[in-house]
Order: sequence, then C-alpha cells, then structure tokens
Amino acid sequence: TNPKSCKRCVIALDIFCVPYYEWIVSKLLIDSTYAMATLVTRLFTKLHGEKVGEDTFGNIYYRSKRAKDIKTERRWVVYKGIEDGSKVPAEWHGWIHKTNDNPPSEPQRYPWQKPHLPNLTGTPYAYLPDGHLLNGGKRAKATGDYESWIPPTA
Repeated sequence: TNPKSCKRCVIALDIFCVPYYEWIVSKLLIDSTYAMATLVTRLFTKLHGEKVGEDTFGNIYYRSKRAKDIKTERRWVVYKGIEDGSKVPAEWHGWIHKTNDNPPSEPQRYPWQKPHLPNLTGTPYAYLPDGHLLNGGKRAKATGDYESWIPPTA
C-alpha cells in the first residue's frame, strides 16, 4: 500500500508501512518482564526526567533534573512505538551520547541527504541482494570479465 495514503498504518515512512494488525500482534506478544521495564522507565521519567526535545519520529528525549554538571547528567530516550536504537537520528545520537552539550535544534538538511530510516534488518522490508537465500538464492552468472587465479608453477 502507499504509506502516505494508508489509513491502517501505525508506522508510515516513504518506503513502507506496518499495518495495525501486525503491530498489535507484536505488542500482544510482549512478555511481562518487558512490560514491567517499560512501566519502571516511564515512572522514572516522570519523577526524575526533564523533557529536552522530540525528533521527527516522535521519540522524546530527557535528561535528569537534578544533575550537578554534565558529567553526572543522565540522558535517555522514550521511543514512540517499538523500541529500537536505530530510530535515533544522527543529530540526537550526538546529544544522547554527550558528544554535544546542547540538544539539537532543527537540523540543516542538504538536498543530497536522505531522511533517516530505522534499521530494517529482520523485517520483511530488509534489503535482500540478488543471490540471497531469502530472495531465490540465484544470482546472475559472472560475465566474461572474471578470470580465476591460477597459482604459478615453480
């Protein structure tokens, strides 16, 4: 389906969409440990977190309220949707790892830059080159430009 016009999508990007039924099934399969960790993180965020900003994916970034200096400051992200570290754009990655002291403002985009995409490995939308086992397992035969190496005889 076209991600921009799809009404059933939870995650809609320019290249794919995840229908609601796939998303709800994955959420129902979450074990209680994961649910408890999410609950504890949200409680910790409510008590100790100060909202710093939000990225284009809807992820919200926080830092500790009572940090004495930059060295003792804790920084974290609460993901929108499925938690995946590859959903953090480059500008926020620098801030969350304390490479940058200040949170990013609106990033300057050049015409040659592509929008950030999360890692699609392990999903039905992952890149499968020609010859990959999940893509038929056949690749084009080598053309006449390949010549195998033969070791010189002594």
